Amino acid sequence: MSEVSFLERMTRVMIMFEVSCILIYLVNEVPSAEGRVHNYTWEVSYQYKYLDCYKKLAIAINGITPGPAIYAVQGDTIIVNVVNNLVMENVAIHWHGIRQIGTQWSDGTDGVTQCATMPGDTFTYKFVVDRPGTYMYHSHYGMQRESGLYGIIRVFLPKGQPEPFPFPYHYDRHIILSDWYHRNPYERAANLSSIPFQWVGEPQSLLINGRGKYNCSLLGSTADSEVCNLKNPACFPAVLTVIPGKIYRYRIASLTSLSSFSFQIEGHSMTVVEADGTYVEPFVTQNLYIYSGETYSVLVKATQDPTRNYWATVNVVSRRPATPDGLAIFNYYPNHFHKFPPTKPPPGPLWNDAESRINQSLTIKALKGRVESPPKTTDRVIVLLNTQNTIDGYYRWSLNNVSHSLPATPYLIALKKSISDVFDQTPAPESYSPDYDIFSVAKNTNATSSTSIHRLVFNSTVDIILQNANTMTKNNSETHPWHLHGHDFWVLGYGSGKFNNETDVGKYNLDNPIMKNTVPLHSYGWTALRFRADNPGIWLFHCHIESHFFMGMMVLFESGSEMVSEPPQANMGCGATKRFIDNTTPA
Repeated sequence: MSEVSFLERMTRVMIMFEVSCILIYLVNEVPSAEGRVHNYTWEVSYQYKYLDCYKKLAIAINGITPGPAIYAVQGDTIIVNVVNNLVMENVAIHWHGIRQIGTQWSDGTDGVTQCATMPGDTFTYKFVVDRPGTYMYHSHYGMQRESGLYGIIRVFLPKGQPEPFPFPYHYDRHIILSDWYHRNPYERAANLSSIPFQWVGEPQSLLINGRGKYNCSLLGSTADSEVCNLKNPACFPAVLTVIPGKIYRYRIASLTSLSSFSFQIEGHSMTVVEADGTYVEPFVTQNLYIYSGETYSVLVKATQDPTRNYWATVNVVSRRPATPDGLAIFNYYPNHFHKFPPTKPPPGPLWNDAESRINQSLTIKALKGRVESPPKTTDRVIVLLNTQNTIDGYYRWSLNNVSHSLPATPYLIALKKSISDVFDQTPAPESYSPDYDIFSVAKNTNATSSTSIHRLVFNSTVDIILQNANTMTKNNSETHPWHLHGHDFWVLGYGSGKFNNETDVGKYNLDNPIMKNTVPLHSYGWTALRFRADNPGIWLFHCHIESHFFMGMMVLFESGSEMVSEPPQANMGCGATKRFIDNTTPA
């Protein structure tokens, strides 16, 4: 069979697949069952993939990456049996945005709620999706996420509910955005832990629904079709097929390991209606800024010239880009599935247009009447100064001059079993020196390392002030997407420069602040959050950039852990937990 005929055949198959998907959605757009149990078995294994035309050993679920989407109705129970078929790596999967109320042991955080699952073993996660919205899952072991172990979770409202989704649309689709490195995460982690320090660098490709395109010519004369092949159908651009005249809800999730993105569709505006599972006061935009760990829903009307196709693109923002934009085809049916648009891909916004990014953050507010209002006062304020530091010559990220690390014994097990010698019992610092110059690198040295935690009064209201500062590089302050496990928080406000308690508190939005689980901290700025510590346990709060988390950019919040059930045997097996396996007594 000739190459041309093979490609034509593949194209016809993909067209038929898209048409069948459309017909399925026409017949039954939203699952109808309520309170069902979804039981999955996921085989996690190494697989060679050509996501950007370059051959890379990725980590797949049941042979695919990104992994399978989870579709459920509010109130459904999800059971996932994770079989670790990796030869030399442990696995832990975090259900990002799922609060795990009553199922704290299924949060999937190595070193916090469980010992990661060893090769050859199976771990079962069980939890309830108690709210409609768009969420995600991903590895929470080392820097493993960037190898492709991630996917999306879509939770629908039950049919017939008195208050349905308040924004009309015809079809519901999802888009996973990610960045892609060719080096394996262990090599990159070793570079981060070296003297001299070696930064991971920018990703080789940007992916839309697991597809990108790497310039194989950059490999030089050593390149061959086995290593990098631009004609490989596996790396043809992703296709977003639409029927003219219809309205589409696109659930967009960012699973990047480093990059912040702008997403746009040529010739089409987007109406933002959901953020991290919370309805948004709708606003129209030409591009969506999205940071690692965030999810959004946007509505797009397919009302442009239907005789041609258009580009959907992502580009890097808030960092000087060294990666080509990611491309997908916005395909008007029945145009050819892989008919390239007649135009060049339009450039996204400038990477250093900080004002535009901050303005969009300020625009995102909760839909009035649909979201619980925040408490008007707080019981406690914790200020976290974000800095890059060194410890004995090693580069680290720190909060209030403390770089955190996870102990060998998971925190929640240590708390339940009263093992007091496995993490630092000294309270974590809750503020920094008021004369600290956030624009200087002079004090960004000699941090300390700790496994300390913040202990909160159960059901108390807590404010978090995230304060950004300079890195170890002059005139550089990086954007940090912060993610909280086990809770949502109200985003009270953003600001530039140093937070001023006398004047900035009065600027808080207490009327209709958005509730989210992930939020950006902009360069040389501050972000103010409020949450109720009403979910018993101990929960990570961390930068969602893989390398920053690896380098210590995290804190732990404990409240009401005595109310959590005893740890299952399956969660143990590392550190001091070994002594409790099979009902043995402490040594």
